[in-house]
Amino acid sequence: MTLRVSSFRAALALLVSAGLVASAAWAATPGSTAGASSHRSHRLTAHRKAHHPLVRGQQSIDSERATQIQQALIREHYLSGDPTGKWDAGTIAAMQKYQGDQGWQTKLMPDSRALKRLGLGPDYSNALNAKNSSFSAQQSSNQSASGTAPAAQNAGFVSASGANQ
Repeated sequence: MTLRVSSFRAALALLVSAGLVASAAWAATPGSTAGASSHRSHRLTAHRKAHHPLVRGQQSIDSERATQIQQALIREHYLSGDPTGKWDAGTIAAMQKYQGDQGWQTKLMPDSRALKRLGLGPDYSNALNAKNSSFSAQQSSNQSASGTAPAAQNAGFVSASGANQ
């Protein structure tokens, strides 16, 4: 009985050691992600970052947009003088002050919420689907003089909502 147990242990030890040797040999093969090749991969990644940095986000503001922002900041009394169209230190400081007063971030490019609040949000008037939208002039001509929606439009809203009249 003891001979059988010791031979089983010997076979098990041989099997485990063979598995360890095989895994060590596999880790040292070229192209694997373990061992020395991961160091080589790290060096390539570091080289790529150094020579080809990934630039994200807006990097500068063109002069026309800078002028618009400056005009809005002047109107809101955060900037004085005349708009120059240059995104200079004074304009940056005024924009940061404006954003800070609103409780928004102040370290990056102008916040989209700040631009919208300054009246410089996106202009959709030339969009392909703007013709019959709520922000086109044609839509407002369909409304009655009192500023309420036409009866047919109200009836459509009521029926779509499922409310009883």
